Amino acid sequence: QVQLVESGGGLVQPGGSLRLSCVASGRAFNLLSMGWFRQAPGKEREFVAAISRGGGVTRYVDSMEGRFTISRDNAKNTVYLQMNSLKPEDTAVYSCAAVLSFTSAVPTTAPGYNFWGQGTQVTVSS
Repeated sequence: QVQLVESGGGLVQPGGSLRLSCVASGRAFNLLSMGWFRQAPGKEREFVAAISRGGGVTRYVDSMEGRFTISRDNAKNTVYLQMNSLKPEDTAVYSCAAVLSFTSAVPTTAPGYNFWGQGTQVTVSS
């Protein structure tokens, strides 16, 4: 089992920045591919970004690449999502996800992950 705990959400004005963190426990973090997803009210969950277990491969949804950056610190068992130039449409619950991986493969869909955190609310509003 893997336990994931997100933090760093909150209220931010349009154009602002936030950094989300997700701490993992329960399995060797360096064997986990990690992803971030978000779900806005009334909408389906959508992929945001993902990173391979070693950090060498990253994937982003096209609309967020350039504004969002995923990274990880394997020594701290933590994956981050740096979000810049935030827009009201970025408002959502952001969740991190993990999957045990023996390659540098990085899933970009929810079924590709089998461990999920509870999520952290991000609200972008003036």
